[in-house]
Amino acid sequence: MKASEPFPDRAHATNGSFADGSSVSGGAARSDSFEGQFQKLKTQLHREMLDAVDLSRIGSMNDAQLRRHVAGLTQHLFRNRPQMLSKIDEERLIDELIAESFGLGPLEPYMQDPEVADILVNGPHEVYVERRGRLYETSTVFADDEHLMQIIQRVVSRVGRRIDSQSPMVDARLPDGSRINAVIPPLALNGPTLSIRRFGRHALSIEQLVSIGSVCPEMVVFLRAAIEGRINLMISGGTGSGKTTFLNAVSPFIPADERLVTIEDSAELQLRRKHVVRLETRVATTEGAGSVTTRDLVRNSLRMRPDRIILGEVRSGEALDMLQAMNTGHEGSLTTIHANDARDALSRLEVMVAMAGFDLPVSVVRRYIASAINVIVHLARLKGGVRRVMRIAEVVDLENNEYKMRDLFRFQQAGIDRDGNSVGQFHVTGELPAFHDRLRERGISLDADLFKARALGSAIAKSDVEAEKPTAADSAADSAADSAADSAAAPFLAGPSARHTPSALKAEERP
Repeated sequence: MKASEPFPDRAHATNGSFADGSSVSGGAARSDSFEGQFQKLKTQLHREMLDAVDLSRIGSMNDAQLRRHVAGLTQHLFRNRPQMLSKIDEERLIDELIAESFGLGPLEPYMQDPEVADILVNGPHEVYVERRGRLYETSTVFADDEHLMQIIQRVVSRVGRRIDSQSPMVDARLPDGSRINAVIPPLALNGPTLSIRRFGRHALSIEQLVSIGSVCPEMVVFLRAAIEGRINLMISGGTGSGKTTFLNAVSPFIPADERLVTIEDSAELQLRRKHVVRLETRVATTEGAGSVTTRDLVRNSLRMRPDRIILGEVRSGEALDMLQAMNTGHEGSLTTIHANDARDALSRLEVMVAMAGFDLPVSVVRRYIASAINVIVHLARLKGGVRRVMRIAEVVDLENNEYKMRDLFRFQQAGIDRDGNSVGQFHVTGELPAFHDRLRERGISLDADLFKARALGSAIAKSDVEAEKPTAADSAADSAADSAADSAAAPFLAGPSARHTPSALKAEERP
Protein backbone atom coordinates (compact mmCIF):
# COMPACT_ATOMS: atom_id res chain seq x y z
CA MET A 1 0.00 0.00 0.00
CA LYS A 2 1.33 3.43 -0.89
CA ALA A 3 1.57 6.10 1.75
CA SER A 4 -0.74 8.33 -0.28
CA GLU A 5 -3.59 5.84 -0.26
CA PRO A 6 -6.47 6.35 2.19
CA PHE A 7 -6.04 4.67 5.52
CA PRO A 8 -7.99 1.39 5.46
CA ASP A 9 -10.56 1.27 8.22
CA ARG A 10 -14.01 -0.15 8.67
CA ALA A 11 -15.74 3.07 9.60
CA HIS A 12 -14.93 5.56 6.91
CA ALA A 13 -16.43 4.90 3.48
CA THR A 14 -15.78 7.40 0.71
CA ASN A 15 -18.61 6.47 -1.64
CA GLY A 16 -22.35 6.82 -1.13
CA SER A 17 -25.66 8.11 -2.42
CA PHE A 18 -28.22 10.51 -1.05
CA ALA A 19 -31.97 10.79 -1.08
CA ASP A 20 -31.89 13.11 -4.09
CA GLY A 21 -30.11 10.42 -6.13
CA SER A 22 -26.76 12.18 -6.30
CA SER A 23 -23.61 10.22 -5.67
CA VAL A 24 -20.01 11.04 -4.92
CA SER A 25 -16.70 9.25 -4.70
CA GLY A 26 -13.83 9.87 -2.31
CA GLY A 27 -11.10 12.27 -3.31
CA ALA A 28 -12.29 15.64 -4.59
CA ALA A 29 -14.27 18.16 -2.58
CA ARG A 30 -14.37 16.21 0.65
CA SER A 31 -16.54 18.73 2.43
CA ASP A 32 -19.29 18.09 -0.18
CA SER A 33 -18.72 14.31 -0.31
CA PHE A 34 -20.79 11.57 1.22
CA GLU A 35 -18.46 11.58 4.20
CA GLY A 36 -18.75 15.34 4.65
CA GLN A 37 -22.54 15.27 4.48
CA PHE A 38 -22.62 12.30 6.84
CA GLN A 39 -20.62 14.28 9.41
CA LYS A 40 -22.92 17.29 9.05
CA LEU A 41 -25.97 15.07 9.51
CA LYS A 42 -24.39 13.38 12.52
CA THR A 43 -23.61 16.76 14.08
CA GLN A 44 -27.24 17.83 13.67
CA LEU A 45 -28.48 14.58 15.18
CA HIS A 46 -26.02 14.94 18.04
CA ARG A 47 -27.39 18.37 18.94
CA GLU A 48 -30.96 17.06 18.84
CA MET A 49 -29.99 14.01 20.87
CA LEU A 50 -28.46 16.18 23.60
CA ASP A 51 -31.75 18.05 23.84
CA ALA A 52 -33.71 14.79 24.14
CA VAL A 53 -31.39 12.71 26.37
CA ASP A 54 -31.99 12.42 30.11
CA LEU A 55 -28.55 13.42 31.39
CA SER A 56 -29.44 12.36 34.95
CA ARG A 57 -29.65 8.74 33.77
CA ILE A 58 -26.43 8.64 31.75
CA GLY A 59 -24.11 8.32 34.74
CA SER A 60 -25.80 5.14 35.97
CA MET A 61 -25.72 3.34 32.59
CA ASN A 62 -23.20 0.74 31.53
CA ASP A 63 -21.93 0.57 27.93
CA ALA A 64 -24.69 -1.79 26.75
CA GLN A 65 -27.45 0.30 28.32
CA LEU A 66 -25.95 3.51 26.90
CA ARG A 67 -25.80 1.99 23.44
CA ARG A 68 -29.45 0.88 23.60
CA HIS A 69 -30.46 4.32 24.84
CA VAL A 70 -28.64 6.11 22.01
CA ALA A 71 -29.99 3.59 19.46
CA GLY A 72 -33.55 4.27 20.59
CA LEU A 73 -33.08 8.02 20.32
CA THR A 74 -31.46 7.64 16.90
CA GLN A 75 -34.33 5.53 15.56
CA HIS A 76 -36.80 8.08 16.89
CA LEU A 77 -34.92 10.86 15.09
CA PHE A 78 -34.88 8.77 11.91
CA ARG A 79 -38.64 8.40 11.94
CA ASN A 80 -39.01 12.17 12.24
CA ARG A 81 -36.64 12.86 9.32
CA PRO A 82 -37.73 10.96 6.17
CA GLN A 83 -35.49 13.18 4.05
CA MET A 84 -32.34 11.65 5.60
CA LEU A 85 -29.78 9.58 3.73
CA SER A 86 -31.30 6.73 1.79
CA LYS A 87 -28.24 4.56 2.36
CA ILE A 88 -26.61 4.79 5.74
CA ASP A 89 -24.82 2.47 8.13
CA GLU A 90 -27.02 2.67 11.20
CA GLU A 91 -24.49 0.79 13.35
CA ARG A 92 -21.80 3.24 12.38
CA LEU A 93 -24.09 6.18 13.09
CA ILE A 94 -24.84 4.87 16.59
CA ASP A 95 -21.12 4.24 17.26
CA GLU A 96 -20.19 7.72 16.12
CA LEU A 97 -22.97 9.41 18.05
CA ILE A 98 -21.67 7.73 21.21
CA ALA A 99 -18.14 8.81 20.27
CA GLU A 100 -19.44 12.31 19.52
CA SER A 101 -21.04 12.49 22.96
CA PHE A 102 -18.39 10.83 25.12
CA GLY A 103 -15.28 10.40 22.97
CA LEU A 104 -13.36 12.18 20.23
CA GLY A 105 -15.96 11.98 17.48
CA PRO A 106 -14.55 10.87 14.09
CA LEU A 107 -11.13 10.27 15.70
CA GLU A 108 -12.38 7.73 18.25
CA PRO A 109 -11.76 4.63 16.03
CA TYR A 110 -8.11 5.65 15.74
CA MET A 111 -7.82 6.15 19.49
CA GLN A 112 -8.98 2.55 19.92
CA ASP A 113 -6.67 1.15 17.23
CA PRO A 114 -3.38 -0.08 18.77
CA GLU A 115 -1.62 0.14 15.40
CA VAL A 116 -2.07 3.92 15.12
CA ALA A 117 0.86 5.86 16.57
CA ASP A 118 0.04 9.41 15.45
CA ILE A 119 -3.19 11.19 14.50
CA LEU A 120 -2.61 14.41 12.55
CA VAL A 121 -5.57 16.69 11.83
CA ASN A 122 -4.61 19.48 9.41
CA GLY A 123 -8.12 20.93 9.31
CA PRO A 124 -11.70 19.67 9.17
CA HIS A 125 -11.22 17.90 5.83
CA GLU A 126 -7.69 16.48 6.10
CA VAL A 127 -6.69 13.78 8.58
CA TYR A 128 -3.56 11.61 8.48
CA VAL A 129 -2.48 8.76 10.72
CA GLU A 130 0.82 6.98 11.22
CA ARG A 131 0.58 3.22 11.09
CA ARG A 132 3.60 0.92 11.28
CA GLY A 133 5.97 3.79 10.76
CA ARG A 134 4.25 5.27 7.68
CA LEU A 135 1.81 8.13 7.21
CA TYR A 136 -1.52 7.43 5.50
CA GLU A 137 -4.16 9.90 4.41
CA THR A 138 -7.57 8.87 5.71
CA SER A 139 -11.09 9.47 4.45
CA THR A 140 -12.08 10.89 7.84
CA VAL A 141 -13.54 14.41 7.80
CA PHE A 142 -15.25 16.73 10.22
CA ALA A 143 -18.45 18.57 9.38
CA ASP A 144 -16.76 21.98 9.56
CA ASP A 145 -14.36 24.08 11.62
CA GLU A 146 -16.89 24.35 14.43
CA HIS A 147 -17.19 20.56 14.65
CA LEU A 148 -13.41 20.18 14.89
CA MET A 149 -13.23 22.94 17.50
CA GLN A 150 -15.78 21.09 19.64
CA ILE A 151 -13.58 17.99 19.63
CA ILE A 152 -10.45 20.02 20.44
CA GLN A 153 -12.28 21.75 23.30
CA ARG A 154 -13.33 18.37 24.64
CA VAL A 155 -9.78 17.01 24.46
CA VAL A 156 -8.35 20.08 26.15
CA SER A 157 -10.99 20.21 28.89
CA ARG A 158 -10.16 16.62 29.87
CA VAL A 159 -6.77 17.78 31.09
CA GLY A 160 -8.04 20.91 32.80
CA ARG A 161 -6.77 23.31 30.14
CA ARG A 162 -8.43 25.81 27.86
CA ILE A 163 -7.91 26.96 24.30
CA ASP A 164 -9.34 30.14 22.76
CA SER A 165 -8.25 33.21 20.82
CA GLN A 166 -6.38 34.50 23.87
CA SER A 167 -4.58 31.20 24.40
CA PRO A 168 -4.55 29.56 20.95
CA MET A 169 -2.00 26.79 21.65
CA VAL A 170 -2.14 23.81 24.01
CA ASP A 171 0.38 21.06 24.64
CA ALA A 172 -0.76 18.45 27.16
CA ARG A 173 -1.10 14.78 28.04
CA LEU A 174 -4.30 12.72 28.05
CA PRO A 175 -5.08 10.30 30.91
CA ASP A 176 -4.07 7.33 28.72
CA GLY A 177 -0.61 8.85 28.19
CA SER A 178 -1.24 10.21 24.69
CA ARG A 179 0.39 13.56 24.01
CA ILE A 180 -1.73 16.24 22.32
CA ASN A 181 -0.92 19.53 20.65
CA ALA A 182 -3.61 21.86 19.33
CA VAL A 183 -3.31 25.18 17.51
CA ILE A 184 -6.32 27.26 16.47
CA PRO A 185 -6.85 30.53 14.57
CA PRO A 186 -5.52 33.17 14.43
CA LEU A 187 -2.24 31.23 14.66
CA ALA A 188 -3.45 28.32 12.48
CA LEU A 189 -4.18 29.86 9.10
CA ASN A 190 -5.98 26.84 7.60
CA GLY A 191 -8.32 26.27 10.51
CA PRO A 192 -7.94 24.34 13.78
CA THR A 193 -5.19 21.69 13.86
CA LEU A 194 -4.71 18.80 16.24
CA SER A 195 -1.83 16.35 16.71
CA ILE A 196 -2.10 13.29 18.95
CA ARG A 197 0.98 11.19 19.67
CA ARG A 198 -0.14 7.81 21.02
CA PHE A 199 1.92 5.26 22.90
CA GLY A 200 1.57 1.52 23.05
CA ARG A 201 -0.25 0.01 25.97
CA HIS A 202 2.87 -2.00 26.71
CA ALA A 203 6.35 -0.61 26.24
CA LEU A 204 8.56 -2.64 23.90
CA SER A 205 11.15 -4.73 25.70
CA ILE A 206 14.79 -4.91 24.69
CA GLU A 207 14.17 -8.44 23.38
CA GLN A 208 11.48 -7.14 21.06
CA LEU A 209 13.80 -4.39 19.83
CA VAL A 210 16.41 -7.06 19.07
CA SER A 211 13.83 -9.19 17.26
CA ILE A 212 12.73 -6.33 14.99
CA GLY A 213 16.32 -5.39 14.20
CA SER A 214 16.42 -2.03 15.97
CA VAL A 215 19.48 -3.07 17.96
CA CYS A 216 21.81 -6.07 17.89
CA PRO A 217 22.56 -8.44 20.83
CA GLU A 218 26.16 -7.26 21.13
CA MET A 219 24.97 -3.69 21.64
CA VAL A 220 22.57 -4.92 24.33
CA VAL A 221 25.39 -6.70 26.16
CA PHE A 222 27.47 -3.53 26.15
CA LEU A 223 24.61 -1.23 27.18
CA ARG A 224 23.58 -3.42 30.08
CA ALA A 225 27.13 -3.49 31.38
CA ALA A 226 27.44 0.29 30.98
CA ILE A 227 24.16 1.02 32.76
CA GLU A 228 24.88 -1.40 35.59
CA GLY A 229 28.33 0.15 35.87
CA ARG A 230 26.81 3.64 36.35
CA ILE A 231 28.03 5.11 33.07
CA ASN A 232 26.17 8.31 32.17
CA LEU A 233 24.14 7.74 29.02
CA MET A 234 22.46 10.14 26.59
CA ILE A 235 20.08 8.94 23.86
CA SER A 236 19.87 11.20 20.83
CA GLY A 237 17.74 11.18 17.70
CA GLY A 238 15.17 13.05 15.67
CA THR A 239 11.43 13.26 16.24
CA GLY A 240 9.81 9.82 16.17
CA SER A 241 13.14 7.97 16.13
CA GLY A 242 12.24 5.92 19.23
CA LYS A 243 14.24 7.66 21.96
CA THR A 244 11.63 7.23 24.69
CA THR A 245 10.92 3.66 23.60
CA PHE A 246 14.62 2.83 23.82
CA LEU A 247 14.97 4.51 27.21
CA ASN A 248 12.05 2.42 28.48
CA ALA A 249 13.64 -0.73 27.07
CA VAL A 250 17.03 -0.28 28.77
CA SER A 251 15.63 0.88 32.12
CA PRO A 252 15.36 -2.70 33.50
CA PHE A 253 19.17 -2.81 33.38
CA ILE A 254 19.27 -0.45 36.37
CA PRO A 255 19.70 -2.51 39.58
CA ALA A 256 16.42 -2.96 41.43
CA ASP A 257 17.80 -1.62 44.73
CA GLU A 258 18.46 1.86 43.33
CA ARG A 259 16.09 4.79 43.78
CA LEU A 260 15.13 6.57 40.56
CA VAL A 261 13.59 9.99 40.00
CA THR A 262 12.13 10.64 36.54
CA ILE A 263 11.46 14.16 35.30
CA GLU A 264 9.38 14.85 32.17
CA ASP A 265 7.50 17.65 30.45
CA SER A 266 4.79 15.16 29.51
CA ALA A 267 4.93 11.80 31.29
CA GLU A 268 5.75 9.13 28.71
CA LEU A 269 8.20 6.80 30.45
CA GLN A 270 6.90 3.37 31.44
CA LEU A 271 9.58 2.02 33.73
CA ARG A 272 8.72 -1.56 34.64
CA ARG A 273 10.09 -1.53 38.17
CA LYS A 274 9.52 -0.33 41.72
CA HIS A 275 11.31 2.42 43.64
CA VAL A 276 10.57 5.13 41.07
CA VAL A 277 9.45 8.69 41.82
CA ARG A 278 7.78 10.27 38.78
CA LEU A 279 7.70 14.06 38.41
CA GLU A 280 6.02 16.12 35.69
CA THR A 281 6.22 19.83 34.91
CA ARG A 282 3.24 22.15 35.21
CA VAL A 283 2.34 25.09 33.00
CA ALA A 284 1.26 28.43 34.38
CA THR A 285 -2.39 29.17 35.01
CA THR A 286 -4.32 31.70 32.97
CA GLU A 287 -3.16 34.30 35.52
CA GLY A 288 0.47 33.41 34.78
CA ALA A 289 1.17 31.78 38.15
CA GLY A 290 1.94 28.25 39.31
CA SER A 291 4.45 27.26 36.64
CA VAL A 292 6.88 24.47 37.58
CA THR A 293 9.66 24.00 35.04
CA THR A 294 11.92 21.07 34.30
CA ARG A 295 14.77 23.00 35.86
CA ASP A 296 12.78 23.44 39.08
CA LEU A 297 12.19 19.70 39.23
CA VAL A 298 15.81 18.80 38.52
CA ARG A 299 16.95 21.03 41.35
CA ASN A 300 14.33 19.61 43.71
CA SER A 301 15.15 16.02 42.77
CA LEU A 302 18.66 16.46 44.18
CA ARG A 303 17.04 16.74 47.61
CA MET A 304 15.09 13.49 47.19
CA ARG A 305 18.06 11.16 47.67
CA PRO A 306 18.05 9.69 44.14
CA ASP A 307 20.64 7.15 43.06
CA ARG A 308 19.97 8.15 39.47
CA ILE A 309 18.02 10.88 37.73
CA ILE A 310 16.26 10.12 34.45
CA LEU A 311 15.42 13.25 32.50
CA GLY A 312 12.84 12.43 29.83
CA GLU A 313 14.27 15.04 27.48
CA VAL A 314 16.71 17.89 27.94
CA ARG A 315 15.47 20.98 26.12
CA SER A 316 16.71 24.15 27.82
CA GLY A 317 18.59 25.53 30.81
CA GLU A 318 18.00 22.37 32.85
CA ALA A 319 20.97 20.96 30.90
CA LEU A 320 23.33 22.72 33.32
CA ASP A 321 21.63 21.25 36.40
CA MET A 322 21.62 17.81 34.77
CA LEU A 323 25.35 17.99 34.07
CA GLN A 324 25.99 19.09 37.65
CA ALA A 325 24.04 16.09 38.93
CA MET A 326 25.99 13.71 36.70
CA ASN A 327 29.27 15.21 37.90
CA THR A 328 28.41 15.24 41.61
CA GLY A 329 27.44 11.76 42.74
CA HIS A 330 24.50 10.82 40.50
CA GLU A 331 26.46 8.68 38.07
CA GLY A 332 24.51 6.41 35.78
CA SER A 333 21.85 9.03 35.01
CA LEU A 334 20.10 8.93 31.65
CA THR A 335 18.44 11.46 29.35
CA THR A 336 17.35 12.00 25.75
CA ILE A 337 17.95 14.88 23.37
CA HIS A 338 16.78 15.88 19.90
CA ALA A 339 19.76 15.85 17.55
CA ASN A 340 20.72 14.77 14.04
CA ASP A 341 23.93 13.06 15.14
CA ALA A 342 25.88 12.15 18.25
CA ARG A 343 28.32 15.03 17.84
CA ASP A 344 25.45 17.40 17.10
CA ALA A 345 23.92 16.35 20.44
CA LEU A 346 26.96 17.73 22.27
CA SER A 347 26.73 21.02 20.36
CA ARG A 348 23.06 21.31 21.31
CA LEU A 349 23.97 20.70 24.95
CA GLU A 350 26.34 23.67 24.80
CA VAL A 351 23.53 25.91 23.55
CA MET A 352 21.20 24.66 26.28
CA VAL A 353 23.76 25.32 29.01
CA ALA A 354 24.01 28.89 27.72
CA MET A 355 20.21 29.15 28.10
CA ALA A 356 20.65 28.69 31.86
CA GLY A 357 21.68 32.35 32.02
CA PHE A 358 25.32 31.98 33.06
CA ASP A 359 28.06 33.48 30.91
CA LEU A 360 30.47 30.54 31.05
CA PRO A 361 33.48 30.25 28.73
CA VAL A 362 33.03 27.67 25.96
CA SER A 363 36.09 25.77 27.13
CA VAL A 364 34.60 25.37 30.62
CA VAL A 365 31.23 24.22 29.24
CA ARG A 366 32.88 21.67 26.97
CA ARG A 367 35.04 20.34 29.80
CA TYR A 368 31.93 19.98 31.93
CA ILE A 369 30.04 18.15 29.20
CA ALA A 370 32.95 15.83 28.35
CA SER A 371 33.31 14.79 31.99
CA ALA A 372 29.57 14.23 32.48
CA ILE A 373 28.45 12.45 29.29
CA ASN A 374 30.18 9.09 28.77
CA VAL A 375 28.14 7.37 26.04
CA ILE A 376 25.77 8.63 23.35
CA VAL A 377 23.34 6.23 21.69
CA HIS A 378 22.05 7.76 18.46
CA LEU A 379 18.84 6.51 16.88
CA ALA A 380 17.26 7.34 13.54
CA ARG A 381 14.04 6.67 11.72
CA LEU A 382 15.00 5.32 8.31
CA LYS A 383 13.17 4.83 5.03
CA GLY A 384 10.01 2.81 5.51
CA GLY A 385 9.59 3.93 9.13
CA VAL A 386 12.05 1.45 10.66
CA ARG A 387 14.01 2.65 13.70
CA ARG A 388 17.66 1.74 14.20
CA VAL A 389 20.43 2.37 16.67
CA MET A 390 22.76 4.07 14.20
CA ARG A 391 25.69 4.70 16.46
CA ILE A 392 26.97 4.06 19.97
CA ALA A 393 29.77 6.54 20.60
CA GLU A 394 31.98 7.18 23.60
CA VAL A 395 32.87 10.72 24.63
CA VAL A 396 36.51 10.22 25.59
CA ASP A 397 37.78 13.68 26.49
CA LEU A 398 38.66 17.07 25.06
CA GLU A 399 41.56 17.42 22.63
CA ASN A 400 42.55 20.95 21.58
CA ASN A 401 39.25 22.09 23.05
CA GLU A 402 37.33 19.77 20.69
CA TYR A 403 35.38 16.69 21.73
CA LYS A 404 37.28 13.48 21.23
CA MET A 405 34.72 10.81 20.34
CA ARG A 406 34.99 7.30 19.02
CA ASP A 407 32.37 4.95 17.70
CA LEU A 408 32.03 1.58 19.43
CA PHE A 409 29.14 0.24 17.34
CA ARG A 410 27.39 1.56 14.24
CA PHE A 411 24.78 0.64 11.66
CA GLN A 412 25.72 0.81 7.99
CA GLN A 413 22.75 1.26 5.67
CA ALA A 414 23.03 -0.88 2.53
CA GLY A 415 19.91 0.10 0.61
CA ILE A 416 16.15 -0.36 0.40
CA ASP A 417 14.28 -3.68 0.15
CA ARG A 418 11.29 -4.45 -2.09
CA ASP A 419 8.86 -3.15 0.53
CA GLY A 420 10.62 0.21 0.71
CA ASN A 421 12.28 -0.48 4.06
CA SER A 422 15.86 0.40 4.86
CA VAL A 423 18.21 -2.56 5.29
CA GLY A 424 21.83 -2.77 6.37
CA GLN A 425 24.27 -4.29 8.81
CA PHE A 426 25.55 -3.59 12.31
CA HIS A 427 29.30 -3.27 12.82
CA VAL A 428 31.71 -3.32 15.73
CA THR A 429 34.40 -0.72 15.11
CA GLY A 430 37.22 -2.35 17.08
CA GLU A 431 37.56 0.44 19.67
CA LEU A 432 37.80 -0.51 23.35
CA PRO A 433 35.93 1.93 25.62
CA ALA A 434 38.09 3.98 27.95
CA PHE A 435 35.89 3.03 30.92
CA HIS A 436 36.44 -0.71 30.36
CA ASP A 437 38.75 -0.91 33.40
CA ARG A 438 36.26 1.08 35.50
CA LEU A 439 33.60 -1.54 34.77
CA ARG A 440 35.96 -4.30 35.86
CA GLU A 441 36.65 -2.46 39.12
CA ARG A 442 32.90 -2.47 39.74
CA GLY A 443 32.65 -6.21 39.21
CA ILE A 444 31.36 -6.13 35.64
CA SER A 445 33.49 -8.15 33.26
CA LEU A 446 33.29 -7.72 29.51
CA ASP A 447 35.69 -9.69 27.37
CA ALA A 448 37.73 -7.43 25.11
CA ASP A 449 36.77 -9.67 22.18
CA LEU A 450 33.28 -8.16 22.31
CA PHE A 451 34.83 -5.07 20.74
CA LYS A 452 36.79 -6.90 18.04
CA ALA A 453 36.17 -5.22 14.68
CA ARG A 454 33.69 -7.20 12.59
CA ALA A 455 30.35 -7.06 10.80
CA LEU A 456 27.35 -8.40 12.70
CA GLY A 457 24.06 -9.84 11.49
CA SER A 458 21.90 -7.96 8.99
CA ALA A 459 19.00 -5.97 10.41
CA ILE A 460 15.57 -7.21 9.37
CA ALA A 461 12.72 -4.89 8.45
CA LYS A 462 9.85 -5.43 10.86
CA SER A 463 7.53 -2.89 12.42
CA ASP A 464 7.24 -2.04 16.09
CA VAL A 465 3.54 -2.94 16.00
CA GLU A 466 4.30 -6.41 14.70
CA ALA A 467 6.63 -6.89 17.63
CA GLU A 468 3.75 -6.18 20.02
CA LYS A 469 1.66 -9.01 18.52
CA PRO A 470 3.75 -12.20 18.69
CA THR A 471 2.25 -15.34 17.20
CA ALA A 472 3.17 -18.91 18.16
CA ALA A 473 5.55 -19.01 15.21
CA ASP A 474 7.05 -15.68 16.27
CA SER A 475 7.56 -16.96 19.81
CA ALA A 476 9.39 -19.99 18.49
CA ALA A 477 11.46 -17.79 16.21
CA ASP A 478 12.21 -15.41 19.09
CA SER A 479 13.37 -18.31 21.23
CA ALA A 480 15.65 -19.46 18.45
CA ALA A 481 16.89 -15.90 17.97
CA ASP A 482 17.54 -15.53 21.70
CA SER A 483 19.49 -18.79 21.72
CA ALA A 484 21.54 -17.60 18.80
CA ALA A 485 22.05 -14.22 20.47
CA ASP A 486 23.13 -15.93 23.69
CA SER A 487 25.58 -18.05 21.75
CA ALA A 488 27.00 -14.96 20.08
CA ALA A 489 27.24 -13.02 23.33
CA ALA A 490 28.37 -15.79 25.67
CA PRO A 491 32.10 -15.61 24.80
CA PHE A 492 32.20 -11.97 25.90
CA LEU A 493 30.71 -12.47 29.35
CA ALA A 494 32.18 -13.77 32.55
CA GLY A 495 30.81 -14.63 35.99
CA PRO A 496 27.68 -12.72 37.05
CA SER A 497 27.63 -10.81 33.77
CA ALA A 498 26.33 -13.93 32.03
CA ARG A 499 22.88 -12.69 32.95
CA HIS A 500 23.32 -10.01 30.29
CA THR A 501 22.17 -12.37 27.52
CA PRO A 502 18.77 -11.61 25.91
CA SER A 503 17.04 -14.85 26.95
CA ALA A 504 18.29 -14.42 30.50
CA LEU A 505 16.85 -10.91 30.53
CA LYS A 506 13.51 -12.32 29.46
CA ALA A 507 13.61 -14.96 32.20
CA GLU A 508 14.39 -12.31 34.83
CA GLU A 509 11.25 -10.37 33.92
CA ARG A 510 8.92 -13.33 34.28
CA PRO A 511 7.01 -13.36 37.59
